[in-house]
Amino acid sequence: MFQTSIPLTTDNAIGEGRVALVLEYDGAAYHGWQLQKSGVPSVEAELARAVSRVANEPVDLVCAGRTDAGVHGSYQVVHFDTRAVRDRRSWVMGINTALPSSIAVHWAGNAPEPFHARFSAVYRRYRYVIFNGPVRPALLAPQVSWTFRPLDSGAMQKAARNLEGEHDFSAFRAAGCQSRSPWRFVEFVRVSRHGDYVVIDVQANAFLHHMVRNFAGALMAVGQGKYPPEWVAGVLAGRDRRRAGPTAPSAGLYLVDVGYPEAFGIPGASCGPSFVRPWFDDADNAPVPPSWVHRKPAIST
Repeated sequence: MFQTSIPLTTDNAIGEGRVALVLEYDGAAYHGWQLQKSGVPSVEAELARAVSRVANEPVDLVCAGRTDAGVHGSYQVVHFDTRAVRDRRSWVMGINTALPSSIAVHWAGNAPEPFHARFSAVYRRYRYVIFNGPVRPALLAPQVSWTFRPLDSGAMQKAARNLEGEHDFSAFRAAGCQSRSPWRFVEFVRVSRHGDYVVIDVQANAFLHHMVRNFAGALMAVGQGKYPPEWVAGVLAGRDRRRAGPTAPSAGLYLVDVGYPEAFGIPGASCGPSFVRPWFDDADNAPVPPSWVHRKPAIST
């Protein structure tokens, strides 16, 4: 979860202002992060209920990135404002006691008022995990994507290089994406094979709706030999979503890191998910400082 272990101490006062949390969750049972008017299960609803119980008052949560139905988070950041004061152990253990086993808070801390879990972030990082074998997995079925067709990870990596840098990613955004601009800066897209698993590791300043899953769908098409690696460059340049192929399933997608300026004091991630982390060395799991940062005004609400 973190690069350095953080003890759950009782000698600090956290609260009476803005509080930040770092948590992980298995998204298989939820209709995404966001609270749903229909009452269907969501990560936000469960977490807000648990935090409010510990704070002894209603709270409004703001997250770093709203994950979709079935998408997981090994490192999600949220903030809320409260009048309550608790020590770190009380916040973390108290919240977890009120949460289902599929959600766990790992850290709580004070954040200066300009901190905003979403707007203060300078990058986000996802990993997409594919089981590539002839028979569908059973034990990890809700946690990984699956294709029985052999994937050429080398061809996928060649194709992935076309997605790096600043581009108009209209070809890889969902039809219902509400972002005002399709332009994003992608720091890197790395494809690697680990036995029967292929991992796509992506970092960008921000992402469009379904952007990573659409990347994965296109790269898997290349890996299966349907298209040459340079096909991805043509799709990107064409800005036509219909040319990019199907959206990959949500089960294999994980939010694994969110980066903030050091002044905010959010602990650094050791990128997950936990069963994937040992496949990489410490450098590969460590945060990658962004080479391009869009400067934003401070947000205090």
